[in-house]
Amino acid sequence: MAAEGGGKEMNEIKTQFSTREGVYKLLTHSEYSRPNRVPFNSQGSNPVKVSFVNVNDQSGNGDRICFNVGRELYFYIYKGVRKAADLSKPIDKRIYKGTQPTCHDFNPLTATAESVSLLVGFSAGQVQLIDPIKKETSKLFNEERLIDKSRVTCVRWVPGSDSLFLVAHSSGSMYLYNVENTCGTTAPHYQLLKQGENYAVHTCKSKSARNPLLRWTVGEGALNEFAFSPDGKFLACASQDGFLRVFGFDAAELHGTMKSYFGGLLCLCWSPDGRYIVAGGEDDLVTVWSFSDCRVIARGHGHKSWVSVVAFDHCITSVEDGDLPAEFSGSDEDFHEQIHCGTGRERANSAHSRLSKRNSTDSRPVSVTYRFGSVGQDTQLCLWDLTEDILFPHLPLSRARTHTNVMNATSPPVTGQNNTTVGNLSDIISDTLIIDGSLIATGVSKFATLSLHESRKDRHEKDHKRNHSMGHISSKSSDKLNQLSSTRTAKADAAKTLGTILCPRMDEVPLLEPLVCKKIAHERLTVLIFLEDCLVTACQEGFVCTWARPGKVVSDRPVEDTVM
Repeated sequence: MAAEGGGKEMNEIKTQFSTREGVYKLLTHSEYSRPNRVPFNSQGSNPVKVSFVNVNDQSGNGDRICFNVGRELYFYIYKGVRKAADLSKPIDKRIYKGTQPTCHDFNPLTATAESVSLLVGFSAGQVQLIDPIKKETSKLFNEERLIDKSRVTCVRWVPGSDSLFLVAHSSGSMYLYNVENTCGTTAPHYQLLKQGENYAVHTCKSKSARNPLLRWTVGEGALNEFAFSPDGKFLACASQDGFLRVFGFDAAELHGTMKSYFGGLLCLCWSPDGRYIVAGGEDDLVTVWSFSDCRVIARGHGHKSWVSVVAFDHCITSVEDGDLPAEFSGSDEDFHEQIHCGTGRERANSAHSRLSKRNSTDSRPVSVTYRFGSVGQDTQLCLWDLTEDILFPHLPLSRARTHTNVMNATSPPVTGQNNTTVGNLSDIISDTLIIDGSLIATGVSKFATLSLHESRKDRHEKDHKRNHSMGHISSKSSDKLNQLSSTRTAKADAAKTLGTILCPRMDEVPLLEPLVCKKIAHERLTVLIFLEDCLVTACQEGFVCTWARPGKVVSDRPVEDTVM
């Protein structure tokens, strides 16, 4: 039983939370899980993941959901905020032996009410193509593990293709497959196609067409997640070495790079218009990176442990164009000249994106609101707003627009703002002085005491679940951090990048505070997806939860209302 007072409040699981647009409510009857609803013993298992697809069903109930729990994979009709979930009738259920599903992805191009193409990656390295509607297994890739023996970390269909897909492994390699090709009976032989700063792309040498078509080796350590830009032209990769790398996909050329404050990057997401990437990881921060400027423009601190998922909310993200004022200078003048203005942009300006328009009472020529969310191993959900006071810091502000705390932030260094090519990034790295490990510890300690304006009685809530995560480090742990620095290559890389355009110091960029930061689960959170009328979260116990957006709760549905 939770202790009385602050302890009880701290451990309480929230079932609703408020934002300026209204109240989000947990729909307890729309919870998806294993049919017996028993919490899954998650020790040693892979993260629960969720995938959605719409099959354009004439009945208007075309959403389908897939999720993995341990060795099991489920496929249901997703009823969202409309009706209660019926867990007794999965469309398809699969239980695997000797391996576990780790990730999955639907192809939206080929989805119909009669057939869907679902890729499933596994802990032993294989990738399966299945049709859960027809209950068919059409193909198994890397069956003999001749291509890669390590765990599949991420699988995605190539945008606009019904046959090409990309697979990332914990080995740090990515492979491009064609569903029409076989994988061969021998290990593939490769020929170098392109090489750059800490990455290489190889083609598969073969007399006949076979998989993989390409092999990418990116950074050091596991490649934890990748994501295509909204127009499909660029590929962003988050790696265990702490680097975000963005490539032109077709040309396989490096566009830009960012380094985490420390530790690995675990997740990333593109803004709907492709102008920004948010990444999260083992530094407990969410980091906002500008695609055009190739630099960090903000960080957000709200989590007390590793950030496992970040996602943009396309329904609240809004960009209103106007004539930019003459005060705009440098790379900011290119704000309206970027290449990502396609389908993602149209979606961002859809009828569901009226929030910032409604709240923009000042006469400023550009009104921008990007809403994104994050979930972490601390079981917390955070929501963030990224607005023009952060995006355009040299424009005068008429009023504070968000829960944004710049906290003595200074303008980022002008040098290298427009360096977006591999060569320029190499120059930045080579010209950077190697910083002593003690200075890194000092920088981290400074962040730990950087005034987050929290009262003493709230400080116990900031106790960290992991000894080497951001919230736990203080001046007393500098020696411990230096010891870690001497034993890990990643720490040496941090010494080279801290204070550069790749990884600004904490006082060199604005520090965001979350609009919402609520504990919503008992186990670590592994899923955050924004849909039109709700947002979806999932935890490692195997429970997939639906949170109705303000005004989207169906009146005849029972909803548990916990006052917060």
